[in-house]
Amino acid sequence: MRDIITLLRPHQYVKNLFIFAPLIFAFNFSEPALLNAIMAFILYSVLASSIYIINDYMDIEEDKKHPTKKNRPLAKGTVSKKTALVLFFSLSSAIFLISFFFNIELFYVLVTYFILNLAYSLKLKHIAIVDIFIISTGFVLRLFAGALVTDTPLSMWIIIITFLLAIFLALAKRRDDVLLSLAGKETRKNIDGYNLEFVNATMVLMAGVVIVSYLQYTVSSEVIARLGSEHLFLTTFFVILAIFRYMQITFVEEKSGSPTKIVLNDRFMQVSILLWLLSFIAVVKLA
Repeated sequence: MRDIITLLRPHQYVKNLFIFAPLIFAFNFSEPALLNAIMAFILYSVLASSIYIINDYMDIEEDKKHPTKKNRPLAKGTVSKKTALVLFFSLSSAIFLISFFFNIELFYVLVTYFILNLAYSLKLKHIAIVDIFIISTGFVLRLFAGALVTDTPLSMWIIIITFLLAIFLALAKRRDDVLLSLAGKETRKNIDGYNLEFVNATMVLMAGVVIVSYLQYTVSSEVIARLGSEHLFLTTFFVILAIFRYMQITFVEEKSGSPTKIVLNDRFMQVSILLWLLSFIAVVKLA
């Protein structure tokens, strides 16, 4: 059972917190909206687990050569291929059925996410640059899931910022693969499309673009009018703090292989995110 839970990768569910982002940015914390968002979070998380299963199923041979992924249940052989396939079909079918009756718009988002990630697992993850754009699109779909089930309009800013931030995180993860490759350890087929110079340059570029985009969001007339505050730009301090910390982990500590584990384990990152959230709420509340 422990190996099956590991196969489902519950620690990755932190990514699905982006479902709540539309509520935070719109400052909508009504009970119906929160309950619908929680339901969407659960459905999205379970469907994501089914994708992780098929992804591991397709990557068994590659994972066996990876220094850490070799310990995944399928690569290690502690969960059989048959069990993995049964879980994949059972979980995905159940989620599609439940979401269809819960919210038809969420159902369409989940189907899109499923098809996109299935294509990613089967082929697209082996195409350099395309792979990180697919990952980033998945984060944007999480925004649409949260917005649709809570009937919260999505601004262009939240979509832009999320997409750019996801590219930044995906590049950091690819940098870890490049470092392993330079150390003589084979990781994934598309690593030939990246090198250290390219990844470093694009990460720095994306970090700057993310910060500027967030700053533009905070001073836009639309946001000021909707939230009733001209001081939201003050929260940019914590965004910069979090970005710099992530770059420190990536470039100095060279531990950017798993963004979710960084968020779950790095105290500096956790405090930065919490302070951003608290400052965001405080600025709007005090307006």
